Amino acid sequence: MKKLVLILILLLAQGSGHAQVRWMTISQALEAQKKAPKKILIDFYADWCAPCKEMEKYTFNHPEIAKIINDNFYAVRFESDGNEAVHFDGRSFTNPDYKGKKAKNPLHQFSKYMNINMIPTMVFLDEDSNPITSLSGDLKAKEVEPYFTMISKNLYKNIKSRKEWENYQKKFKSRIRD
Repeated sequence: MKKLVLILILLLAQGSGHAQVRWMTISQALEAQKKAPKKILIDFYADWCAPCKEMEKYTFNHPEIAKIINDNFYAVRFESDGNEAVHFDGRSFTNPDYKGKKAKNPLHQFSKYMNINMIPTMVFLDEDSNPITSLSGDLKAKEVEPYFTMISKNLYKNIKSRKEWENYQKKFKSRIRD
C-alpha cells in the first residue's frame, strides 16, 4: 500500500511541474472565439519536422510560455501538409493531393492561404481572426517570450518602427531563467 501511495504521489508531482498548452483545432478556436474573444496562435508544423518537435517539447511546454499561451490565446496546432478540412474567413480549404501519413505531401491550401513558406511557423490572429504577425524557425522559449508578451498585451499596436522594437526588447524583463 505504501508503494502505491508513493507511486501516485510521484506521478502527480511529475504531472504538476510539466506545463502543457491546451491545443485545439482551428474550428474549435474560431467557435471559442465567438463566445469569449481571444487571440489565436496557430502553430504550423509537420510530423517529419525535427525543429517542430523540438519546439513542441521545449518551447511550448516551457511553464512560462505555456502559461502565456493558455491565458491569452486559443492555441491551434495545424499540420501544414495534413488532410484536415478547414473553414476560415468564409472559405473552405483542403489538401486535395494528400497521399497519406507516410507520404510526402504538398502544402495544405490553408497553409498557402496563410503564406506559410517554411515550418515551423507560428501565426498570430487578433480577436477578429485578422493576422497580426508570424514567426518562423526553431525558436527557444526565451526567444518567443517577448513576442508572446507583446502580442498578448497588445503592445504591438504601439511599436511602429525598428527603433521602438529595439527599445521594447531592451526593456523587456524575461521571466525565464537559463
